[in-house]
Amino acid sequence: MLEAFVLITILIGFLGVLFKKNLIMKIISMDVMSTGVVAYYVVVSAREGLFTPIITDSPSGTYADPVPQAVILTAIVIGFSIQALMLVGAIKLAKDNPTLETREIEQSNTP
Repeated sequence: MLEAFVLITILIGFLGVLFKKNLIMKIISMDVMSTGVVAYYVVVSAREGLFTPIITDSPSGTYADPVPQAVILTAIVIGFSIQALMLVGAIKLAKDNPTLETREIEQSNTP
């Protein structure tokens, strides 16, 4: 059931990218979609009965793999930097155009 909600989140973000005409709304939709992808990865890789990979005095058991955690942290950082870059692009476009509607920007920039 949790996987279904996460997949719906990804779908909502994707549909927002396709159907929204405002650039800020497209950027927010892309952020929702990337958050859904990260959440799906966490849901799929989560397993019970695994210990944190920290050296302790407790008897050794089955430890969780730290590589997926590193991949998710990297995906979050890259998603944040891409979102910041898109917002800077939207600010640059807003200085040249009075609106952030994609249709009007395309009409004003076509030769």
